[in-house]
Amino acid sequence: MRKHFFKKIISFTGMVLLLLATSVAKGNSLENLAKALAKIRGEVETLQTQLDTEKDKHGSRMSALTSQLADLSVEERRQKMSIEKLQHSIEKMTVNAKKAEQSGESLKPVLLAMLADYRQHIQTGFPFKPEDRIRALGDLESNVVNQLIDPNKAVNQAWSLIEDEIRLSKENGIYQQVIFLNGENVLVDIAKLGTVFLFFQTRDNRFGMAKRLSDGGWKYETVDDTNDIERIKNLFDSLKKQIRQGYFELPNPLRK
Repeated sequence: MRKHFFKKIISFTGMVLLLLATSVAKGNSLENLAKALAKIRGEVETLQTQLDTEKDKHGSRMSALTSQLADLSVEERRQKMSIEKLQHSIEKMTVNAKKAEQSGESLKPVLLAMLADYRQHIQTGFPFKPEDRIRALGDLESNVVNQLIDPNKAVNQAWSLIEDEIRLSKENGIYQQVIFLNGENVLVDIAKLGTVFLFFQTRDNRFGMAKRLSDGGWKYETVDDTNDIERIKNLFDSLKKQIRQGYFELPNPLRK
């Protein structure tokens, strides 16, 4: 009888231990599940934070690009208006020439006035080889004043100069030019993009760009940012390979 009783106690104790073990296992499983859920929740929160940060960065970049696009549009309109003004001057001069019945003396003051407008356009406009352009203008003015050229022929030469200006606004390429940089004249390679952007590279591998000042003038400045230097290098390499169209990231010289 006692032996049978002990067997029941042992059997009962085993069942209790089994239930306890099962309970502990379930408890551990729930605890592990809770930890896994907490980890996943933390990862989701981290990803959401990263997503929000990227959204903010994207919004800021889009705002900056929109602002730069507005700057470019203003500069493009300024250049177009300048060219249109020159075209209007030459057209007006042509009309006056016809009215003057080919009279050289009547045509001369009109032509000189137009050339004066053209000189101002060069001096205050895009700084691409201004000395060479002014020299060509000065030669024509001198010939007109000293009556070394027929006024009608001078009109044709003036019109040719205007066409050169129009062509400049459409051409991209690499040229050489002397610029005033850090207090001295320096011969550099320049990458000209129309009549809006002008970037340069010195013989000692400094890179920079022409920036428009608040008074309408221009100033040459070097860039120190590594990414901007690489962008300008890429532009020069592409133009040297005759790649004149495509997508380029460039520092914005119009930024205030």
